[in-house]
Amino acid sequence: MFSKNKTPDETDTPVNRPASGEGGPPPASIASDASASLPATRGKPPASLLAADLTIVGNIKTSGDIQIEGKLEGDIRAHLLTIGESATIKGECLADDVVVNGRVIGKVRGLKVRLTATARVEGDIVHKTIAIESGAHFEGSVQRQDDPLNAAGKPRAIARATVES
Repeated sequence: MFSKNKTPDETDTPVNRPASGEGGPPPASIASDASASLPATRGKPPASLLAADLTIVGNIKTSGDIQIEGKLEGDIRAHLLTIGESATIKGECLADDVVVNGRVIGKVRGLKVRLTATARVEGDIVHKTIAIESGAHFEGSVQRQDDPLNAAGKPRAIARATVES
């Protein structure tokens, strides 16, 4: 893409450009042009995408990022979970970062949870930090925990509250 050679003029189209080894850079490939427009992932694989016409019955677990646009009946665990506007999840959502644009029926657990204006959540949210945009619909309870991803964290907090009472 970048070269110390002189820049091509308007007549230097891919058809008129000299072949590689004949004094000019080789023509850029379509793949390199497409990848140039993608954001750098710094060695990190791109997010998985479940399309809007896809329905999954079962649990999903990944250490990477995932974007759901379809329907999921089951639990999901990920690093970054993005629930698209057309998505419906019936089950528990557990991730470091959770962004809800669509519908969740079940518990949401995350270090950072964000409900956008189009979010519809019916269930409890356990979080370290939370943001709820104006227009989001939420029915359930919200609980802050330092480690919301640790399933054992909640019973210990309840037991501690019972002992102190």
